[in-house]
Amino acid sequence: MNFREWFRVVLTLVAAWVAAEYCVWLHTPIPWMLGPLLVTAVASVLGAPTRSTPLLRNAGQWVIGVALGLYFTPQVGALVVGLWWAIVLAVVWALALGGLFGCWLQRQHAADFAHLPPGAWRATSYFASAIGGASEMTLLAERHGARTDLVAASHSVRLVIVVVSVPFAMQWAQSHWGLQLDARLLPGAGLTLWPGLLWLGLSTAAGALIMTWLKRTNPWFMGALLVSMALTLSGVHWSAVPVTLSNVAQLVIGVSLGVRFQRDFVHTAPRWLMSVALGTAVMLLLSVGFGLCLAWATGLHPATLILGTAPGGIAEMAITAKVLQLGVPVVTAFQVCRLVAVLILVGPIFKWVDRHKKAA
Repeated sequence: MNFREWFRVVLTLVAAWVAAEYCVWLHTPIPWMLGPLLVTAVASVLGAPTRSTPLLRNAGQWVIGVALGLYFTPQVGALVVGLWWAIVLAVVWALALGGLFGCWLQRQHAADFAHLPPGAWRATSYFASAIGGASEMTLLAERHGARTDLVAASHSVRLVIVVVSVPFAMQWAQSHWGLQLDARLLPGAGLTLWPGLLWLGLSTAAGALIMTWLKRTNPWFMGALLVSMALTLSGVHWSAVPVTLSNVAQLVIGVSLGVRFQRDFVHTAPRWLMSVALGTAVMLLLSVGFGLCLAWATGLHPATLILGTAPGGIAEMAITAKVLQLGVPVVTAFQVCRLVAVLILVGPIFKWVDRHKKAA
């Protein structure tokens, strides 16, 4: 990037920092991510020259991945392994919910996009409704001739609605019902130590670079998470992640989400975006009911299972659980397993359905 682009990045970060501090003063949930996200999204839609960089987004995901991995103590590992059946149910639920949402979108807007070939329209509605892996779903949609702008816009709208609404709902529940912290789900390392933080940073960076070399999805988040998790499960507690560093990571992640909403975003099929917003709200309500059922079946706190099954992103839902202390490792395990399943299964399922549609 040239000097002008870097200057735009710095201005965006300054505006995001002011918004974060304002949200801290207002006592909003996850202020260091919500404030930057909202101010950047609004400024971008209004035409302000906002800018983010993959470098900052990767660094933020790296820090959050490290911080989340520190929650996976041996005791927590045994708890998560014992929940394998609930995780499988959550994966099936996510695939079914996304499939139903896609069918509804396809029927709702068939007349609006009648000019598209049937296969392309099926691909557009199908990949736009999948829960998780926004960039990967957009790439898959492109391979099948779909409207990638509609797919990308759908995932952006869904993610922002979930990221904004769920933390406020959880904060409201905490203030009215007094959600209790489960002592089993606290991080293994509680103090920031030197040079332990350096060793933790180097080892997790190596994991992220390996995941990048293997061309895996979200390499800086997943690589750091897996290495940090493996160290903690092995009883190695070098250091905790400083709170300030975690806040900065949330800020850059919020900015990276907000800059997706450029000025022309609101002109991208408004009726389609309204349907996506409505469908997301319905999916949220249904997921709350599903999370409550899993909580009853597992004995875990409902807030933890609601976050674990919410149709949002891994980092965003895990950050909510971390800041509000609502069972980070369980939420992370549910969200990670769902993402992996979606990335592996969504493509083959679409090919199977499309083949049978053409045969019919």
